[in-house]
Amino acid sequence: MLTLARAIAASPKVLLADELSLGLAPLICERLLIALRSAADAGSGVLLVEQRVRDALEFADRAYVISNGTVVLSGSAAEIGSRIEEIESAYLDSAALASDDS
Repeated sequence: MLTLARAIAASPKVLLADELSLGLAPLICERLLIALRSAADAGSGVLLVEQRVRDALEFADRAYVISNGTVVLSGSAAEIGSRIEEIESAYLDSAALASDDS
């Protein structure tokens, strides 16, 4: 949280955040997403990599779904949000298959 605050305070042109929610309480994650949204609204480009898709889409303008290094789906946050069940199903199904192969 401190690292993100320091990064935002520097008014960067681009801000990269990877797995912001990892190990944090949902309320803290929401506050951090609000801070990222504010940074974007102030002119910073923000790239967020996040597995908690539903939470991230509430604050995003655009979203990209990447599978094995390839963009397989892109669009506005609203467009991607309308396909969230499809996306979660694809990822959960492939994760279940991978663990069955182990």
